[in-house]
Amino acid sequence: MIEDAHEVDDDQESLDALTLGRNIRARRKESGLTLEQLAAKIDRAPSQLSAIENGRREPKLTMIRRIAQALGTSAASLLDIHEVGEREALEIAVERAQRGPVFQTLGIEPIRVSSATNDETLRAVLALHEEVTRLHRERAATPEEARRTNTELRKDMRVRNNYFAELEAHAKELLAVSGYTGGPVSQRTVADIAERLGYSLHYVNDLPHSTRSVVDKRNGRIYLGSHGNTRYSRTPIVRALASIVCGHEEPTGYDEFLRQRVEANYLAGAVLVPEEPAVAFLENARKQRQISMEDLRDAFAVSYEMAAHRFTNLATERLDIPVHFMKVHESGTLIKAYENDHVRFPSDVLGAFEGATVCRRWTARTVFGQADRFNPWYQYTDMPDGRTYWCTSRIEGAKEGDFSVSVGVPFDEVKWFRGRDTPHRTRSWCPEESCCRSAPDDLGEKWGHNAWPEAATPTSLLAALPTGTFPGVDSLRVFEFLERHEKPGRS
Repeated sequence: MIEDAHEVDDDQESLDALTLGRNIRARRKESGLTLEQLAAKIDRAPSQLSAIENGRREPKLTMIRRIAQALGTSAASLLDIHEVGEREALEIAVERAQRGPVFQTLGIEPIRVSSATNDETLRAVLALHEEVTRLHRERAATPEEARRTNTELRKDMRVRNNYFAELEAHAKELLAVSGYTGGPVSQRTVADIAERLGYSLHYVNDLPHSTRSVVDKRNGRIYLGSHGNTRYSRTPIVRALASIVCGHEEPTGYDEFLRQRVEANYLAGAVLVPEEPAVAFLENARKQRQISMEDLRDAFAVSYEMAAHRFTNLATERLDIPVHFMKVHESGTLIKAYENDHVRFPSDVLGAFEGATVCRRWTARTVFGQADRFNPWYQYTDMPDGRTYWCTSRIEGAKEGDFSVSVGVPFDEVKWFRGRDTPHRTRSWCPEESCCRSAPDDLGEKWGHNAWPEAATPTSLLAALPTGTFPGVDSLRVFEFLERHEKPGRS
């Protein structure tokens, strides 16, 4: 039933009023009636009927029935959106756009939509509005939205046990055609995979600073930085190939961009630490109760972080071991996290882990206090919920500072791991302030009102979330780079 305008939800009111108005106008013209003639039939002023036809006033049901009777139709027909013709639908779309919040913030006087306004003008106005809306939505992207998107992705990874069967299949096929037979995947094997996919590798000194690699699909080239000739230089090649193998299109939103990045990283791990050899290696280590991230790293000549990531891909699905993973900055900020063993990571109100502060008593933080940076740090941590977790952690350096990379399991699973005999043990009460975030009484009393530190504000704190098709990438620089290297004689 149609209620008074002030009793109807705004969006529904706009939709019903505009649909109703355009249907009334169309039926009136079909009947050969002028605005004044129909107004006389329903005993209303022409100005009132005009407001109804323009969707600026929504009549009560009794009035709709009177109008329907005067036009020889039904009230239901006048309210049916499917009764709206192509021209009327265009007018409704433009009217709705002009009444929307994005258009209102522009401070532009809306155009008067009438029968005299041609279709081309209406389509142009609508197209402009859609583009402004797109830019508004892009610029309105906030860190909260990014974290929300990331949280949804983490939930999906948890359901899958962080195991992507389709990507494992892609990796297996790529390795098979390249003739891989076992052991670490060589640079030559990776280059052969690229060649079989129709791409040549080019190492350059002028790779755009905002990129790790650039794929030239036009000429079948993959550009990489010339300084990356280490055992880890295989990783950006495979990540670059992921867009081709997975059939990635230009991302239409931040969620798609994030998912593509996860798939690229996963495929790189699945190629460089192949599933079947890795599982065989880990099963043998489990029999000896000597599972170790360092051994997995060394067996396949990858970084410690990739070995830890890869372990989370295979641990639950193939070894039936629940697990969690953390990458934590030396400041205590959680950068990456994954769990399916019920460990309670710190999180914000949106449930996002990334950006939260990790308890000082957790392995991922206590490792920073150890003098030995060459050997893994093992520790048991008792949690407030009564559970105990064992973790192994290492520190890795990067241009942004030091990071700890940690892999942990519930107490019942530690029997399979090297380092289970560690004497190191702590207890965490976080998120209680008394655990590690509030100073002891004597220090608080002495310095609470006598300290005024200036924060070393991260450069990203006030920066907007990177926008564009590929967030954070300077597209103009990339296009200029490709144009330079397409010329004969450049490689």
